Amino acid sequence: MMYGQCLLALDLGTTTLAGRLLDTDGRVLAEARLLNPQAVLGTDIMRRLEHALDGSGDRLQVLLRDGLRELVGLLLQQGGLQPADIGAAAAAGNPGIVYLLRRLPVSSILFPPHRPSCREAVYLSCEQLDLGLSVPLYLFPLVSGYVGGDLVAFLYAQADVPEKSFFLDAGTNGEMALYAGGRWRVTSVAAGPAFEGGDISCGMIAQVGAISDVSIVDDTLRLTVIGGGAPRGVCGSGLAATLAAALDGGLIDRHGSIVDPLEIPTNLSRYIVETPQGRALRLYRDAAVDVLIDQQDVRNFQLAKAAVLAGTECLLQRAGLESAAVEQVTLTGAFGFSMSRQVLKRVAMLPENMVEKVRFAKAGVLAGVERWLLDAQGAENVQRLAAALQPLPLSGTPAFEKAFITAMDF
Repeated sequence: MMYGQCLLALDLGTTTLAGRLLDTDGRVLAEARLLNPQAVLGTDIMRRLEHALDGSGDRLQVLLRDGLRELVGLLLQQGGLQPADIGAAAAAGNPGIVYLLRRLPVSSILFPPHRPSCREAVYLSCEQLDLGLSVPLYLFPLVSGYVGGDLVAFLYAQADVPEKSFFLDAGTNGEMALYAGGRWRVTSVAAGPAFEGGDISCGMIAQVGAISDVSIVDDTLRLTVIGGGAPRGVCGSGLAATLAAALDGGLIDRHGSIVDPLEIPTNLSRYIVETPQGRALRLYRDAAVDVLIDQQDVRNFQLAKAAVLAGTECLLQRAGLESAAVEQVTLTGAFGFSMSRQVLKRVAMLPENMVEKVRFAKAGVLAGVERWLLDAQGAENVQRLAAALQPLPLSGTPAFEKAFITAMDF
């Protein structure tokens, strides 16, 4: 494969589009992310697929294409490069995003048995998808209607996978994989966009101005802000850290309810305020913003973390493996670069005896796409991996629904 000066790697997320430019030695030349503009037609993928079924498929494809063109432009500007400098490009995404990008009929993944009619990897020519490039875009293969190329890429990024290893890509979809007994089992749960700051009243993606961490110091909530300036919102890791601190400080109870400030014996009570929507946690306010976490925000996070915890427990159960027997846990996605094990444990997003085994993989999907770009045998190796992944449907099963209800509490 002949390369130009650089390589383009893309992660096609439901909520966030992310990309990197690399040189041919794998060094990062530029990195950027932006919100997926398709969100105007729904923050979750199922809503977008329903819109496509109702006749909005062309608009959804154009929105995504234009978002990718903007992202590529940002990367080129940051790297001081031109479109002609890109010698190869590859991308990975969940089945819904891939179908919308390719403008394929969505019925096969929207309705049971959720079996995509097109699962193979594909090269999209410049005529099929105009991103302003002179090279085709390789799209990672899909596994099923609910497990996509993004999970394949994340797993492909792993150089060595020991027995009893668990992998989680925590985003709008919680895609997870278990390698045990010499075989792969994979599944996905609908987590919603809360992990990426979506559907949160003051939510934003992880960029300058986002609160990324919160801790309690002397009856004060100490905020860590990306870029070090004044807060402008809360990203996914900041939301999780806020709730962990609120739980420790007694500001919310184990069921996720924001408590009456009169019940709090410390000065932390001042962070609870009454709004027209009810009680909320005020993290920061100035003339420009009022950073509030309200009761619905807490519930949205609970729904997301409960889906992940229930999915994890059910996947382990299907494999006949106790959570304590898992040897290694790798977490990527919205939290893959900034959330501590302490926060992960406090918000109860994984079985407790797995948390200490967690290692965080920054931008795990992009790492897999990058490996493909740098691997002369990448297409064959990725296809072999995708074929080895056994998809297990969990959402909607009685076992999952029962586990989900239990997993709602912190």
